[in-house]
Amino acid sequence: MPLRLAMWSGPRNISTAMMRAWGNRPDTFVCDEPLYAHYLKVTGIDHPGREEVIAHHETDWRKVVAWLTGPVPQGRAVFYQKHMAHHLLPDISRDWLDSLTHSFLIRDPREMLTSLVKNLPHPRLADTGLPQQLELVEFVRARTGRTPPILDARDVLENPRGMLERLCAAVGVAFDECMLSWPPGRRDTDGIWAKYWYDAVEKSTGFQPYRPKQDAVPREQTTLLNQCVAHYEQLYECRLRLEGSP
Repeated sequence: MPLRLAMWSGPRNISTAMMRAWGNRPDTFVCDEPLYAHYLKVTGIDHPGREEVIAHHETDWRKVVAWLTGPVPQGRAVFYQKHMAHHLLPDISRDWLDSLTHSFLIRDPREMLTSLVKNLPHPRLADTGLPQQLELVEFVRARTGRTPPILDARDVLENPRGMLERLCAAVGVAFDECMLSWPPGRRDTDGIWAKYWYDAVEKSTGFQPYRPKQDAVPREQTTLLNQCVAHYEQLYECRLRLEGSP
């Protein structure tokens, strides 16, 4: 049976770099935020290239789900699905999630929010994907009795090899050295929104070293920050760790 690996992330994370890592494996087909067009159409939220995304990508979540759970494109052994957790809107059923193997990518809100507010000046908790990630973790726990693999972005940037080895072991595939570097440029599998968001990733050839952010979260976002930290800490406590890590 092929591995259908859903990676549930939040915005302003290293999710596209992680998609590059998996997309560089010869046994893997990747897809880029397949529920994004539905999310934009239903919410009415204004993102760069909104109408272009809706016109170019499938907006019917049922058709998207049929594709995500159907035959893996190109007959690959792994179907890596890059998801934003907040794209999983309440109108989308959850029963199809049993067909996937789930993993999660998180980032410290103190760093995530400083980036998010530059593009979304007045974010809500739901826009961070954190409550949706917690919902999904509990969903998987209820179905399997186990906590799914959770990766923290800083851990990955500080030790890409170690954390990718841990993730591959957790989902039952062999680690491949090619996940650590990739050719620069755009991919056919990138969403049409790549021209608005992926400039840095398109220039990259691997995971960039971790650098602490110096920007402070705006004071008016203090309440949101506290809410985000409370959700993040629950996920962080359960994250994949390397041996000897606190």
